[in-house]
Amino acid sequence: MAKIIQKYGGSSVANIELIREVAKRAIATKNEGNDVVVVLSAMKGETDRLIEMAKALHPAPEPRETDNLLATGEMVTVALFALACQSLGEKVKSFTGFQAGIKTDDAHGRARILEVDPARIRTELAKGRIAVVAGFQGIDRHNDLTTLGRGGSDTTAVALAVALGADVCEIYTDVDGIYTTDPHIHEKARKIDRICYEEMLELASLGAKVMEIRSVELGLNYAVKIHVRHAHSQAAGTYIVEEDSDMEKTPVRGVTCSVNEARITLQKVPDKPGVAARILSLISKAGIVVDMIIQNQSVAKKPDNGITQWTDFSFTVPAADYPKTMELMEETAREIGAEKVLGDDNIAKVSIVGVGMRNHAGVATVMFSTLAKESINISMISTSEIKISCIIERKYAELAVRALHDAFELDKP
Repeated sequence: MAKIIQKYGGSSVANIELIREVAKRAIATKNEGNDVVVVLSAMKGETDRLIEMAKALHPAPEPRETDNLLATGEMVTVALFALACQSLGEKVKSFTGFQAGIKTDDAHGRARILEVDPARIRTELAKGRIAVVAGFQGIDRHNDLTTLGRGGSDTTAVALAVALGADVCEIYTDVDGIYTTDPHIHEKARKIDRICYEEMLELASLGAKVMEIRSVELGLNYAVKIHVRHAHSQAAGTYIVEEDSDMEKTPVRGVTCSVNEARITLQKVPDKPGVAARILSLISKAGIVVDMIIQNQSVAKKPDNGITQWTDFSFTVPAADYPKTMELMEETAREIGAEKVLGDDNIAKVSIVGVGMRNHAGVATVMFSTLAKESINISMISTSEIKISCIIERKYAELAVRALHDAFELDKP
């Protein structure tokens, strides 16, 4: 007997009929002799609808009350699922995040799971029931409802897999696995049978939208086998697993892009200890995540009072944080004596990812020459052991993805 966690996204439970189909699938899995825990998202569009209603009443809804509101979306879905199972003659019990023992910190809207106590779920499984849990939510030390942020149901599912010692965590969605790139961008995109946690983490952080980053981190930390599958197909999807030697034979596993980027440049920043830390600490305190950072080589100038070193300092942030970051940097530039602040939100980040980069030479050369052949200029570059990212003009994002996909022949198994 296996213990299986099944998570279904909003598009998989978008209406009553789809909820009934998901219930049938979960029951079929149980009838094969397995213990089954189902994690559900809110019905497609429901979270956005609730947010719109909140904003119609208040332009900046208070985070605690917003969490109380948004958590109801998943509660509705699990109750409907339980009713669907009961109508089919199956024993089932539904749980909110709190009832399922999911404890979080108190960062409303983006809470992190601290602990899972699955005692009640274990009890119901022992009675032969399917347990269905509301994803995306938990409870903090004040006994207040919290939500985990977009994609949080993935994190709920993997966290439960860890707590219960599940054999596999199945993530059901509206695509049939992880692809070498977005099939909507390139028709030659190919489904990947197996991918390692590190590659999936990079792809998720660089723009791939199939998996939520924290869920993959949990999988990596606790070696949870994750299976990304189509909710309405029996075909195998993509397994996210530990790295093996076969994965290193391919230098590049996937290409992705993100158009939700913005670049900030502080020109002629005094080049002295502590300046970079001062710039980035203000951004950090505002809760803004900085991605790529470049500081140009220092240049000397000779003012009347002696020689001074200055440099240009550039970094990227999410496009949604661009206005706030520009406001912060205008103030900072005056304080530190920088000459000017420039901003550009018309950029994209295109990236290649693969653990095989560690032992294959020339990967960067192929990437840069491919972009050059398409007359795509690179303004910033960031690398790690298993990825290379380039900042380019936004209008070239999809062209760059297709060109790189073809250059590395990712359509071939």
